[in-house]
Amino acid sequence: MISKSITNPQSEKVIEIKGLNKAFGAYQVLENASLDLYKGENLVVLGKSGTGKSVLIKIIVGLLSPDSGSVIALGQKIDEISYPELLKLRLRIGFSFQNSALYDSMTVRENLEFPLVRNERNKSKTEVNALVEEMLDAVGLSQTINQMPSELSGGQRKRIGIARTLILKPEIMLYDEPTAGLDPITSKEINKLINDVQERYHTSAIVITHDLTCAKEVGNRVAMLVDRRFDRQGSFDEIFTTGDKQAQPFFDYNFIQ
Repeated sequence: MISKSITNPQSEKVIEIKGLNKAFGAYQVLENASLDLYKGENLVVLGKSGTGKSVLIKIIVGLLSPDSGSVIALGQKIDEISYPELLKLRLRIGFSFQNSALYDSMTVRENLEFPLVRNERNKSKTEVNALVEEMLDAVGLSQTINQMPSELSGGQRKRIGIARTLILKPEIMLYDEPTAGLDPITSKEINKLINDVQERYHTSAIVITHDLTCAKEVGNRVAMLVDRRFDRQGSFDEIFTTGDKQAQPFFDYNFIQ
């Protein structure tokens, strides 16, 4: 398996995280964590369960507040903007939830229509239909348009969740454990989809995962979250060919055991 090539970081940073600290009571989750996302790259945030990966992206979209430090997304400092400004910013940042977060009572079509009807009420029915069809085509599931989420496989639900996130054409995609709970073949399909989204829609993305195959296949750059901060950053091969005592057991668990 060939790892995805690292991009040359462009001068434009679309997310800047500096000295981030977050604790829940006495439990420190993030401590002086700093990280940048550059325009056009897929950045994988890699770490064991419970290391604060999902907390990080919830802070990026303003679902959680940091104790200290700063997060600047698309030029706006998250903890200093008003709530209406935060809502507008969230339309430019797509959040693909781990569990897909589909509405069980809605068809696939209705699930995809929902963010458009809620946020872009000026669109005509023809425009909405065209966007729904485009997104389903992008994730390879046009045939599911009238199905209910309960009729879909786990991998299909993941794809529909990504399609619903994409329908607002965000500049940044945040993927929370996109391959969790999926079999290896379906996981490879999701990895390919993440790369296709990057290429087709020119997105920048943070991919939260503990799946090294996902990290290797989708990440232009990998940042490893260890002991509450980003201990190592670089290409997949740079991190996992060094014999680093923190990284090697992670590699062995994924690829050897």
